[in-house]
Amino acid sequence: MRRVRRAANRILVTAALPYANGKIHLGHLAGAYLPADIYVRYQRSMKRDVLFISGSDEHGVPITISAEQEKTTPQAVVDRYHALNKAAFEQFGISFDMYSRTSLPLHHETAREFFLQFHSAGILKEKRERQLYDEKAKMFLPDRYVEGTCPVCQNPEARGDQCERCGTFLNPTELVNPRSKITGETPAVRETTHFYFPLGDYQQQLEEYIKAADARDGWKENVLQYCRSWFKEGLQDRAVTRDLQWGVKVPLRGFEEKVLYVWFDAVLGYISGTKEWAERKGQPELWKEYWCDPSTKYVAFIGKDNIVFHCIVFPAMLMAWNDNSSEQYILPENVPANEFLNFQGQKFSKSRGWGIDVDEFLEEFPPDLLRYTLATNLPESRDADFTWRDFQARTNNELADILGNFINRSLTFAHRTFQGTVPPRGELSALDKELLNQIKAGTIHAGELIDHYRFRDAMLEIMNVARFANKYFNDSEPWKTAKSDPQRCATTIHICLQTIRSLAILFEPILPFSTRKIWTMLNLSGNPLDAGWKTAGELALVEGHALGQPKILFTKIEDEVIQKHLQKLPPTTAQDTSQQRTAIKPTITIDAFKQVDFRIARVLTAERVPKSEKLLKLRVSIGNEERQILAGIAQHYKPENLVGKKIVVVANLAPAKLMGQESQGMLLAASNNDGELSVLTVDADISEGSIVK
Repeated sequence: MRRVRRAANRILVTAALPYANGKIHLGHLAGAYLPADIYVRYQRSMKRDVLFISGSDEHGVPITISAEQEKTTPQAVVDRYHALNKAAFEQFGISFDMYSRTSLPLHHETAREFFLQFHSAGILKEKRERQLYDEKAKMFLPDRYVEGTCPVCQNPEARGDQCERCGTFLNPTELVNPRSKITGETPAVRETTHFYFPLGDYQQQLEEYIKAADARDGWKENVLQYCRSWFKEGLQDRAVTRDLQWGVKVPLRGFEEKVLYVWFDAVLGYISGTKEWAERKGQPELWKEYWCDPSTKYVAFIGKDNIVFHCIVFPAMLMAWNDNSSEQYILPENVPANEFLNFQGQKFSKSRGWGIDVDEFLEEFPPDLLRYTLATNLPESRDADFTWRDFQARTNNELADILGNFINRSLTFAHRTFQGTVPPRGELSALDKELLNQIKAGTIHAGELIDHYRFRDAMLEIMNVARFANKYFNDSEPWKTAKSDPQRCATTIHICLQTIRSLAILFEPILPFSTRKIWTMLNLSGNPLDAGWKTAGELALVEGHALGQPKILFTKIEDEVIQKHLQKLPPTTAQDTSQQRTAIKPTITIDAFKQVDFRIARVLTAERVPKSEKLLKLRVSIGNEERQILAGIAQHYKPENLVGKKIVVVANLAPAKLMGQESQGMLLAASNNDGELSVLTVDADISEGSIVK
C-alpha cells in the first residue's frame, strides 16, 4: 500500500539518549544517530522547520556500579562521558539542535511533574513486593547489584536481571545462592513498596495508535512485529520507582529514599531537552510548538533494543498525561528503529575489547569516510556488519575513484583549459540532456527515499548520479574536443561543473564536511545546505564564474593501514575455542548428503511454547508452503527478533512431537563451547524456497 505522508508545519526529531557510562561506538552511530542526522539534514535542505533533540541518559544502576568500581561519584562518571560523547558526536558531524542531559534540574523537574500528575490522577498502583536486602550495607539491592547461579543453565555468575550465558531474563529473587556485589554477603529478603504504571490499561489504545500511525507514515515491519509480540503476550504493570540513591527523587513524603526508575525518566529527556533548547533561545514556551501542536510531525530514531520504550511505554505515558491534562502532547508519527551493526562479524563487546569507539576511529580517519561506509550499510531491516576491508573498499573504490575522481578531473580540466572559470554553455547534446535528467530524477528519488527512511537506497541513488557523471566525462572526451570542437568541450565542462554543484547538495546529508570543501573549490558563498535540495537540478553556475583551486577530496587507504588495525583485534571467540571444538563426525558419501533437502525459509511468526524454557514455535514459509517448526533457541532469541528473517531449514525431516506439538522440519544454527548459539540467516535477496546446495 502506497502511503501519502502528510505535510507538517514542523518536524520534531529525537535520537535515543545514549547511556553515560561508556563511550559511543560505531554500532550506536548506525543504529540511531547517523540515520537521524541524514534525515534532519535533508529536511533542513528542503527548508522545513525541523528540530533535532538528544542527550545523555545519566541515571540508573550501571552508572552507580561504574562509580563504585572507579571509586568516584555517579555525577563524576556522567560528567566525563557526557563530555566525551558530546564531543564525539560533534566530530562525526551529528547536527543536534540540543544535546541535553538527564541530570539537569530542569529534567528532574519535568520527570517529577509527570509522576505527580499520574499519582494525583490515581493512575499509579502502589504495591508491596519482596526484594533482596544487604544487611551489612543496609540497603535494598537493585537487580544489577546481585549475582548468583542461574536457575536455568547453572551459570554461577548470572546477574540479577539476566543471565548473559543463556539469555534468560531473571528476577533477583530467582537466583540460586545470591550474593551482594557490594559486600559479598548473602542478602536477606525483605518487603518494600513501589509504584507501578498500569501499561496494560493502555494496550487497546496503543494498538489503535500504532495501526493509525503505520497507515499514515509506513512503519518498518520489524518494529510492527516487535510491538505485536508484546501485545500478544499482554502488557503488564511496570515499576516506576526503585530503591536507589542516584536518580530523580520520588517527590512524595515517605518515599524520600527512592528514585524514579530510569525507564520512566529517560524518555522524558526528549521533552526536558526541548525545554532547555527553548530557554537558551530566550523563548521558554517555544518547546510547546514542537510537543503540543498536532500539526508537528514527531519522528523518533532508535536501535531495536529500544522499541518497547518508544513504541509502547513512552506513548502510553503521553496518553496517560493527555487523559488528565489540558496540555496535550503529540505521539511519535514514526519510530524507524534499526537492527544491530556488528564489528568484523561479531557483536560489539566492551568486556572482550571487541569493537572501536567513535573518538578512537576519528583520531585517524576523516568523519565522512565513516559516515559514507555506514550509510551504505545501515542495518535498516536486518543486522549488518562493519569490516575494515569494506571500509577501505568503500573509500577507495567509491568515494575516491567515483566521486572524488569526477570532481578533481573536472575542476583540473577547467583550470587548465578555461583559466579556472566556468566556460560558456552551447547547444546541449543528447548526452548532456541525459546527465541533467539523471540529476533531476536522482534529486527527486533520493529525497523520496529519505522521506521514507530508506537511507541506503537514497545513498545508492545519489552515488549512481556520480557514476553516470564519470561516464559522461569519459564518453564526451573533452581532452579531444578541446582541439577538434572547443565549443563542445566548453559545454561539456560547463555541465560537469554544474553537476559538481548538484552533487555537493545531494551528498550534504551524508558527507557534510566534504561537501563544504567542494563548495569552496567551486568558490561559492554559503554552503550546500543554504542552497537547498530543490536547487540541485538547476544550472546555477554562471558563465565566467571564477573557480577555487581543486584539491584531492578523498585519499585512498593503503593495505598496510588496514592490516595494522586487523592485527590489533583481540582473538575472536572462534579462535579462543579452536582447540576445544567438538570432533568432526564420521565421513558420509555425497549420495547420503544429497538426501538432505536444505531450503530457504522466511519466518512469518514466532512465539514461546507454553511451559517450555527452551522451545520457540516458528511459522515459516518455504516457497508456496507454510510449516510449523519447533526450535530449542528460546534462551538465545526473543521471538520478535526472528520474524522476517530468512533461515536455512531441513525440509525433508520426518515430523516429530515436542511438548505435544508437531515440528515439521529443523532450522540450522551454530553454537560454541560457551553455550552461545546463532541461527544461520541468509541475505534477504535470496527467495524463500530456494535450494541450498
